[in-house]
Amino acid sequence: MTADDVREAAAALAGHALELPELGHAHTVAAYVSVGSEPGTLALLDALRARGVRVLLPVLLPDNDLDWAAYAGPDSLVRVRHGGKMALLEPAGERLGPEAVGRADAVLLPGLAVDARGMRLGRGGGSYDRVLARLERAGADPALVVLLYDTEVVERIPEEAHDRPVHAVVTPSGVHRFH
Repeated sequence: MTADDVREAAAALAGHALELPELGHAHTVAAYVSVGSEPGTLALLDALRARGVRVLLPVLLPDNDLDWAAYAGPDSLVRVRHGGKMALLEPAGERLGPEAVGRADAVLLPGLAVDARGMRLGRGGGSYDRVLARLERAGADPALVVLLYDTEVVERIPEEAHDRPVHAVVTPSGVHRFH
């Protein structure tokens, strides 16, 4: 994809995501800053903040678990390289603890693919599997939404015992919901 394609996809994705009732009614949204070839999320994060939504962003811990901090705009992000992994943009503010995600009304998840059942394929580090398990243990039931390109919605992906289905996937062409 060209840089223009990526920008257009990010704008379309943000537009569709902002129309979701789950985000329209949310007071707190746990999200992430896209990296590499992932669909861009900054426009969406800024639009949510402009609506008065509290946006929590992850901070990767040494054991691949996630802590959380509030997003205070693009200038509040710092580039952090974790070992040999790619550099991530993380919020510089106060750490709220791994349990903070349990207060989110919606959780926007990264992924490599989602299948027709709503099963999500991540990057293999287990960070978001831990988040989903933590939410389940806490009895929290936020909307779980994955942001992907259209070609990343597939018929079927491998599933493991710890995998949990998501409620929806947002792509540049629209929203796909799972039951």
